Amino acid sequence: MTPYYVTTPIYYVNDRPHIGHCYTTLIADVAARMHRLIGRDVFFLTGTDEHAEKVVVKAAENGVSPMEWADRNAGEFRRAFEFMNFSNDDFVRTTEERHKSRASAYIQRLVDSGDIELGDYEGWWDVSQEEYVTETVAKEHDYKSPVTGRPLEKRREQNYFFRLDRYAGWLEDQIGSDTIRVLPEARKNEVLGRIRLGLQKVPVSRRIKPGDADWGVRMPNDPEHRVYVWIEALCNYLTVVDTPERRRWWPADVHLMAKDILWFHAVIWPAMLKALGEKAPRTVYAHAYFISEGRKMSKSLGNFIEIDQLRAYAGKYSLDALRWFLVTQGPLGANDADFAYQRFVEVYNADLANGIGNATSRVSNMIAKYFDGKVPAPVEGAVAMPSDASMDPKRTASNVSETFTKYAGAMQMGEGLALAIQLVTSVDRFINETRPFSLAKQMDKGEHPDPARGRAELGTTLYLCAEALRIASLLLYPAMPEKMAELWTRWNCRHLVDPSDCNSAFVAPLVELAEWGGKHGLQVGQEVVKGDALFMRADASEPAPG
Repeated sequence: MTPYYVTTPIYYVNDRPHIGHCYTTLIADVAARMHRLIGRDVFFLTGTDEHAEKVVVKAAENGVSPMEWADRNAGEFRRAFEFMNFSNDDFVRTTEERHKSRASAYIQRLVDSGDIELGDYEGWWDVSQEEYVTETVAKEHDYKSPVTGRPLEKRREQNYFFRLDRYAGWLEDQIGSDTIRVLPEARKNEVLGRIRLGLQKVPVSRRIKPGDADWGVRMPNDPEHRVYVWIEALCNYLTVVDTPERRRWWPADVHLMAKDILWFHAVIWPAMLKALGEKAPRTVYAHAYFISEGRKMSKSLGNFIEIDQLRAYAGKYSLDALRWFLVTQGPLGANDADFAYQRFVEVYNADLANGIGNATSRVSNMIAKYFDGKVPAPVEGAVAMPSDASMDPKRTASNVSETFTKYAGAMQMGEGLALAIQLVTSVDRFINETRPFSLAKQMDKGEHPDPARGRAELGTTLYLCAEALRIASLLLYPAMPEKMAELWTRWNCRHLVDPSDCNSAFVAPLVELAEWGGKHGLQVGQEVVKGDALFMRADASEPAPG
């Protein structure tokens, strides 16, 4: 399989991380884990964007240097991402020399090619986003930021410009033909509509003024100009892999971000790469936002979901339950999504406590009680299988690796995880249909007419359920690695992965791991320890965590 490279945006260090940063990085983490599971050589990058003007402002407000402020908050992001159990292969900081030196070299190449040139500019500056907006956009939004609503500033200055206008036709062709996929589809249409209105040169630097903090990357061969943060920051996706050891991962398969920075990633960055003679990203995916209890999040309303509240949810319900809710209920599509406590409890109980948690408990308990905690041997023909395919775990599990792989390639994470839920549901329905607990009681009382056949039927039923749940656990792993590793430890599935380290590599690709009854499947006589339920049922009447 070809290598797979997924990135998040690099995050401003003017403040601590919140739900938005964690959500985007979680989606990238799940994508990375899905592709590792199917057998691809994955590189997953995240990090921090540190040369913004707002970092200088926040540092001054807190009486420290920009570097001290950047160090403090970059550490906060690292700790938050470790808490969320993200499996990123690297964490880049734009203050690192490995980034600054390569980014500066790329900018010099664009100057040499004539794609960056010096000129004068007057326009509306969006301080909050650190970019110029056109007169049309400024007027349309009453001369306020289209993103934050803060007043725009009129600026006149000498800048270096990137000749984005040169690449309008190429961009329209690449995006229109899905050579560069912009997802969701609504975002693609937005981008194409804006390109067709015409592209202009975009400023990439500003002249340093007396009193300015010495913060940021200087224009190569013109140190009186400082490169705007956005152009230098975009380069991180290339600077980190632009080494002999890592070049195999280029170009990026997916750049993930929130919708407010789509233009930079879908238009300006691919055009820069074209000008550099580099390949453009294959997919640019811009998700929507989380709202909180039906209301837009804002600092003024005090309803922003910070990292401390996420920690509280994880502390009460488990980290993997939090990850599951964010992944399956988050704003991956074009519409915003609500982080609401009642909805969290509803999803938690339906998918986890009553779903994979209850199913694994039922099967583990019956194997422990009736087969001394050992996986029973299936007997061909011992169980009459339901005609309804949704009640047949083995039929439901067929071809799941191929379907899961298709969903992973299309960034359809919800659909991929739903395959596991369907498999768990088929186990529940199969148990309700075959009623192995009733059969066991009948045998205990000596009421079964053929005890040997009854035991074969009971053992086969439990084997079918357990093997289906093992395969379901593989599909659930990208969202819930810790809980699935816990299950594998209890069921002694050491032929999948090292269950003591939920981030260790799989011993084989999914197509082999998910083979029904294969060498990686449950083995007859394999010990199964029932343990506590993976997820205890939640009570919606209790107060929300945090």
